[in-house]
Amino acid sequence: MPRPSKGEPSEARAGARGWPRPLRVLARNRLTVVGAVIVAVFLLCAALAPVLAPHNPTRASLSATLGAPSAQHWLGTDDLGRDILSRVLYGSRLALIEVILVLAISASIGIPIGLVAGYTGGKTDNLLMRVVDLFLSFPTFILALAIASALGPSLQNAMIALGISWWPWYARIARGQARFVKELAYVEAARSLGAPRMYIMARHVFPNSLTPILVQLSLDAGYVILTAAALSFVGLGAQPPTPDWGLMVATGRDFTLSAWWLAAFPGIAISLVTLAFNLLGDGVRDVLDPRTSRKATRG
Repeated sequence: MPRPSKGEPSEARAGARGWPRPLRVLARNRLTVVGAVIVAVFLLCAALAPVLAPHNPTRASLSATLGAPSAQHWLGTDDLGRDILSRVLYGSRLALIEVILVLAISASIGIPIGLVAGYTGGKTDNLLMRVVDLFLSFPTFILALAIASALGPSLQNAMIALGISWWPWYARIARGQARFVKELAYVEAARSLGAPRMYIMARHVFPNSLTPILVQLSLDAGYVILTAAALSFVGLGAQPPTPDWGLMVATGRDFTLSAWWLAAFPGIAISLVTLAFNLLGDGVRDVLDPRTSRKATRG
């Protein structure tokens, strides 16, 4: 059997070369792959929580309170005898809902405001950006804390508070992209042909401003989970008996020495998922940023 020459790629390498370029760029970064795997597991747990959970996450059992990890309860039980594993699995579903809703609220408010400000310019730009600067003058968590306190403690109000406190970042990104795109030749051509302003913004400016917005969305997903957990920890997010990760950590702080598993396992879940989204967001940035992608491809 003739040996393949050194110049011929192996089957694995040839198969990898057949992948789409974004997948090749992502696959070159091991940390991105690790982040993608953890995010995939997180999404599966959220989707299949009713199937994977061995017990009802809200059913109390006073005969099994503060049970250590065992064959019957892999991650132990809490102070009311509820299964920690089941609550962590259902908590992943809640965390995914928080990510989707908070980012949807933030993007739906910030992107239109940023596009209008960047494309219109002048007094409209100055007025809208001063509003953005007013929101940005407060730390994000402090602003969310104040809004959640005013609305009242609940999971829905916490998500609204996070969405309101997060939108200025998307407004600034969209504004910067709109100011750049509106000077391009094809936008000038559409304007000279008499195309309506809203048509130009929807057809040309918005699609060509998506790249940095998508990168920011991927990076913010982990921070949404972390901040939402912090609001639940201080009592302004999810309320008992909701299986929320932040609320579970808050409950477990009173049993740190006697029952460490109450706070440890939901805390690990928060840390892993937040880190995974950050790693995946870095990979998405490498793919969508032409300069970074070009360097990765050359390597």
